Formats: sequence, structure tokens, C-alpha cells
Amino acid sequence: PSLIQANDVVIFNDTRVIKARVFGTKESGGQVELLLDRVLGDQLALAQIRASHAPKAGSRIIINPSSAFTVLERQDGMYKLQLEADLPLLAWLELYGSLPLPPYISRLPTGVDEARYQTVYASKPGAVAAPTAGLHFDEAMLDELKALGAQIAYVTLHVGAGSFQPVRVEEISKHQMHSEWYHVPEETVAAIAQAKAQGGRVLAVGTTSMRALESAAAGGSLQAGYGDTNIFIIPGYRFRVVERLLTNFHLPKSTLFMLVCAFGGMVNLKLAYRHAIEERYRFFSYGDAMLIERAAATDWLTVRLGRDTNNTSLAAATAAGSSALAAPKATNSTTGSGRTSQTVSSKPALATLAAMGRPIPPSPTHPIRSLTTVLL
Repeated sequence: PSLIQANDVVIFNDTRVIKARVFGTKESGGQVELLLDRVLGDQLALAQIRASHAPKAGSRIIINPSSAFTVLERQDGMYKLQLEADLPLLAWLELYGSLPLPPYISRLPTGVDEARYQTVYASKPGAVAAPTAGLHFDEAMLDELKALGAQIAYVTLHVGAGSFQPVRVEEISKHQMHSEWYHVPEETVAAIAQAKAQGGRVLAVGTTSMRALESAAAGGSLQAGYGDTNIFIIPGYRFRVVERLLTNFHLPKSTLFMLVCAFGGMVNLKLAYRHAIEERYRFFSYGDAMLIERAAATDWLTVRLGRDTNNTSLAAATAAGSSALAAPKATNSTTGSGRTSQTVSSKPALATLAAMGRPIPPSPTHPIRSLTTVLL
């Protein structure tokens, strides 16, 4: 909370993770795993299906003696399904679904996950992944922010399974983002306008909050409303709304890593990630966080890094992508004339370790440290 000032506005994504993973069998007896990526109505959903053979339109997937799914068609690389049950889909999932932990967590969900993998302010069911930057906040911290004079506002973006998809193409312009549903309320637009008028800053908690806001401002100014977005933010993107971003550490070669590089500058983010690997910060959903100020033309920013508790090891991230985090000598920037030039970063990125984690059982085993480290 000490990093927030009076008149700032802090934007949270209030989506709620649904129990979107379901196991069943084909009529032939084959095992099937469903991940309901998007709820389309009381009985309809788009889903990913894992099975030995792709199901055909018209086939049924049996869940239990009283419920099944009918495969209607292929759509957007997924399957459109219709639930056969006496309950609406969301209520049915609460009874028969399971929490969809991220793919890099191979174990089954536990009672701890049911509490931990959900923000304290989650209120709009529809996501298949948590907006994990929000996991660092508890009710007491939200009260502290309000006491400091900051405004709290919300957007909704139902995070889809595409959030975990790596970029597999050589030309990033050919990467296809999955579409996700978002809503930016009128009161959030008003809170942002008020903060800017009073000299406050707009802090997005998580990349999903940022993507919702920037999608709603695609026309040039922030507009309230609903919509679908497949916005792909890469270096060179011009940010219209967000000035600060609190986010967890993301995997190299991911769209989320590209987003934070676009926001904070590639040189600085690679330096911050190198520091995080050397200091064995925790990556992924239950990991540590950093607060990024939007980079100026000189590619200079302050990155404040926070340790969290109860997460997956960093070893996998180090093995998968540490070579990609070597500090570059220069970074591209776009000038007002539209030309692209190279600018060498001449100032160090400062990393301040800040206590942002909230203790969740099991009890924390990694102490919060308070120190300042110069990365260059």
C-alpha cells in the first residue's frame, strides 16, 4: 500500500474462476477430459476436449447418470457443447466440475487451491484461470488503499485457457490470440477520469485488467461497455490508459512477457527477470510480483519486486527460458515520426523488494526481504 498515493485509482479484474474441468466418457467408453473455456448461455459452452479420438458432431459425452454433453460443432478451434441436465451450466459446474489449475501444475486441486486460486473480490463467474496479480491482495490491504485516499474500481475480463498458450510462430504478427469477453463499467471510466484530473495515476492489477482497459480505449479514448477482445500487446504498442502495472512473473516466449516488455521496456524487463532468476523469485500463478512504471522514451523505469509465498519452483522457468533473458545492448523505440530507432539504456533499473504477499496455508517458508538492489 505504501506504493500507492492519494488520488491514484487501482483497477482490479473481478472475474471469478469457475470449476471448468470436467471428466466423462464417450458412448463407446473412451475417457474424455473437458475444459469449458467459455460459457455461452445456460446450457451452452465452448470447450477444449482431450480424448484419444476427436469427437464428432452429434456425439454425446456422458458425465454421470443424470447429465451429459452433446457435441454440436467445431468452433474457433474448440467444440461447442450443449449440457443435458436439470441445472443451468454454472450451477451444474459447481456440483460436478473441478478447479482448472494451470497446465504447469500437474497435481489435482486441493481445498487450499479452492481458496488460494481465487481473488478476495472475485464476483463475476466465467474465468478458467485466475487473474493472479490479484492474489496478492486481501481485505485488509484493500482497506489500507482506501484509507490512503486511493480509489478502487473494477473491470471484468473472463480469462480463457488461451492465456497459457506459448507463441509458436517465428513472426509474432501471425500469432492468433483467443477472444475473451470483457466489461468496463461506467463507474470505472468515471473513476479513471477523476484520478487523472486530480493528478493521480492509473494502476492496473494484472495483465487482464490492462487488456480490458486498453481494449475499451481502442478507439482513442476509454469507453464503457461490453465486448470481445483478442488484443495482442507487443513492443511498439501505444498505451492509452494504464500508467502502472502490478503483475506476476511470466514465462519467456509468452504473449504476457511481450506485453510487459511493451509496457516497461525490453531492456529493463530482461534485467528484472535476470535479477529474479538469480535471487530465485517464484514464477507462475502463485508467484512473486513486480510493480512496473510505464517506460519513457529513454527506456528507463522503476521495477518494484515483491516476494509471495506458497508457489511452484522457479527451476522450470529457468530451464525453459533463462537463455532468453540475457541483457540486450539496445532496444527499439518508435519516434513521433513513425521511424524506428535504437536506444541504448543508460540508466540502471532499480529493484525494490516490497512485501506484497498474503499468507495462505500452508504457512510461508520464504521470508520477505526489504532491500534495494541495482541491477546494473
